[in-house]
Amino acid sequence: MSSSASSSVATAATPEDVTPSPEAIAETYVATWNETDPARRRAGIAAAWAEAGTYRDPVMASDGHAGVDAMLAGVQARFPGFVLKRTSRVDAHNGPQGRSGGSYVRFGWSLGPASGPTVVEGVDFCTLAPDGRLASVVGFIDKAPG
Repeated sequence: MSSSASSSVATAATPEDVTPSPEAIAETYVATWNETDPARRRAGIAAAWAEAGTYRDPVMASDGHAGVDAMLAGVQARFPGFVLKRTSRVDAHNGPQGRSGGSYVRFGWSLGPASGPTVVEGVDFCTLAPDGRLASVVGFIDKAPG
């Protein structure tokens, strides 16, 4: 094959070259809250979160993949059988820099038994790293027991 022919051949994008959509990141994030297998949960965290990602809400905080994993394991231990569900569309915008893919994301969620009423409800506001993964999540709780 001549060099001119080989230079016109398109190369397939590798997974590292593809920036996930904000919707895909939100779905992976929610799935990690529900994943009880530690290895699969850690794989989901690595897919959804930047290495130095941070999580903050009024009652919990975590930093990095190990911190997020420990936080999720703690929630699962405290609320066995509860399921996190996204309750709104994923709203994303690019901010003033106009970065494609959405630099800022928000969505509503609920936590409760899989077949019962919700116990906790809230909204998460997220910033995305340049690779599209979560750089930060700040959660606000709209409904809580007690």
